[in-house]
This record gives sequence, C-alpha cells and structure tokens, in this order.
Amino acid sequence: MLYYNIMNTDLKYWLAINQFTKIGPNRFKKLYNYFPNMQEAWQASSLKLQKAGLENNIAEEFLIKRNEINPDQELKKIIKEDISVITINDTNYPKLLKEIFNPPALLYVKGNIDNLNQQYNLAVVGTRKISAYGQQITTELITPLVKNGFIITSGLALGIDALAHQSTLQAQGRTIAVLGSGIDKQSIYPSSNRYLANNILQNKGTIISEFPIGTLPLKQNFPTRNRIIAGLTLGTLVLEAGKRSGALITAYSALENNREVFAVPGPIYSATSQGPHKLIQQGAKLITNYQDVLQELNLNDVSTYKIEKDITPENKEQKIILANLNSQPTHIDELIEKTNLPPQTINSQLSLMEIKGMIKNLGAQNYILLK
Repeated sequence: MLYYNIMNTDLKYWLAINQFTKIGPNRFKKLYNYFPNMQEAWQASSLKLQKAGLENNIAEEFLIKRNEINPDQELKKIIKEDISVITINDTNYPKLLKEIFNPPALLYVKGNIDNLNQQYNLAVVGTRKISAYGQQITTELITPLVKNGFIITSGLALGIDALAHQSTLQAQGRTIAVLGSGIDKQSIYPSSNRYLANNILQNKGTIISEFPIGTLPLKQNFPTRNRIIAGLTLGTLVLEAGKRSGALITAYSALENNREVFAVPGPIYSATSQGPHKLIQQGAKLITNYQDVLQELNLNDVSTYKIEKDITPENKEQKIILANLNSQPTHIDELIEKTNLPPQTINSQLSLMEIKGMIKNLGAQNYILLK
C-alpha cells in the first residue's frame, strides 16, 4: 500500500533535495536539523544554506540544480510507481537503521513497510560466484532461521543474495531487498532479478533504496547501499565471499555500528572462503548451523522449530536412492552406479523427491538429502 501523509506538503521538497546527489546523508542531516521544514531548505538562499552547514561551493551548485527540479513532478513520480517514502522524521522510519552514524534521510519503499521495524532481522550476503557448497549452506541455514521468525535482508545481487531471497520465499518467510539503484520498474538491478523482485513483493516482502527513481546502478552506490543492509539488521551473516568482496564492506559496516557479524567457513583452497576466514580471524562468530546464530543473539527460545524431519520414501526405488544420499553432493551418475537402477527411473524419482522436499538439486545434477 502506498504510504505518505497526504497532508505532508513538505514531502515533495525532501524528494526534490534528494535529486541533488551531492547532498548525501550527512549534508541532509544539516538541513533537517537547521531548517524547520524542507520547504524552507529548498527555498533558502546560499547564505542560509551555508549557515546550515553546507560548503559554499555545494550551496551554489544546489541553487543552480534546483532550477532544473520540479518538486511537484517528483511527488507525481512516486505516486505513479506506487512507491512509498519514509523520511527520517517519520515515526515508522526503521529504528535500527536510525541508530547508525549516517542513516539515509529518506527511503523509497515498495511492499510491506512493517518489515522494516521487525525485531528479528538478519542480513545474509556473499559472492556472486556461488559454488555448489554455497548453494547448499545458504538454504540449510536460512530455512530454519526463517522458521524461527527471522526476516532475511540482502541486496538482490546475483549469487548468494538472490539465493538468500529465494530460500526465504521457499520457506514462506519475508525478505527485504536493498538496492543500489532506483526501485522503479525500469531501474531494478540486476534486470535478470526483476522477476525475483516481483516475487518478493507478492509474498509480503519489501524492496527499498535511498536512491531516487531512475538512479542507475553506479559502482559507487553499492558500498553506500551495504550500510543500509547492515543497519537494518541485528547482524550480518557472510557465506562465500572473496577477500575484496562487497560482502565484507557490509560486514565491516555492521561492526562499525555495533552489530554482530557471523561467517561460515569453507574449503581452505577456495577463493570464496578467503572473506569469511578473514572475518573469523578478526573475531567474527564462526557459524556451522543456524543454532549458532540464535545462541550468539541470545534468541534460543525464539521458537520451537526443529530442522530435523522424517523423510519417508514412497516406494522401494526412493528408499534405495535415499540410502545413497546425504548432506554431501552426489552426482546422478554415481547414484546410477550405486543403486543399479535404470537412468530413467532415477531421473523420474529424483524429480518427484525434489518436489516433495526430500532432496535438493544443487545444479549440474548433484543432489543432497534435505534433513
């Protein structure tokens, strides 16, 4: 549902000022702390802007830029795109996010605004170059966390981010995607995840950004975006990540704002293990199962969900297949060799078993048992 106070005639000036990219969170703060409202800030002289704390050159550039911006048109844009806007002065601005040292002055929101102020919210981030191991551990960790009431926040990027959102939806949970671009339909990035973004919205999830409608996914936007992912949440869980991964920026932002950082170890020869291992060496909590997260956050009693479940085969072929699967990936060719079942039988039974949630295909016909 579209949210904005129809009586708040000041909102269009927040939107208009946010069009000037050189007024970021810190300069915006000077404006809303100095002026009684954003209309006065928008209409202020260079001298008054400087008194508010803007540098002389920034104030002069702003006066030039505002001649190109129509506040009424900016308001019409968000209405047309069914985008809600929350300013830092609004009562429903995310409480955890407001605690960081440079919170965004306003947020563009699609979907369920209530998700932004839920108590149990965890960031899950990692590499775009996800491995079969990464696919396995992402799903295995997120599913029980969602069942324990967690909202999962990530960045909609390819790889770990996308799988974190997908795993949350598969577990019938709610997820928040934080973008480094505008959240209007044409700006959602990457474009290959626009279907996923729509699926998030259709399942009571949320998409947010501090960037105006039409903002391109510029490289410099993503470190800025990452502080929001960390700031919205109780902690950040890093799965696979290279030593220079953007996931580490999110983790360090979490540390800077006194949030927890969790890291999952991986194979020592894998490049995507370097990031988590570095974090663990620096004091991040080593995570091997979802209970580790609950314990570190003192949330062991958040629910009574247990991940263990009985998996009952429906026929003798499934019984034979299950006997040859475990938590380690097994290729279909190995299954055929071990079970002596015909390939067509193996293929059909694997498909049925995956639909039933008994097993999972990690890709390239590698299967694991879902416990």
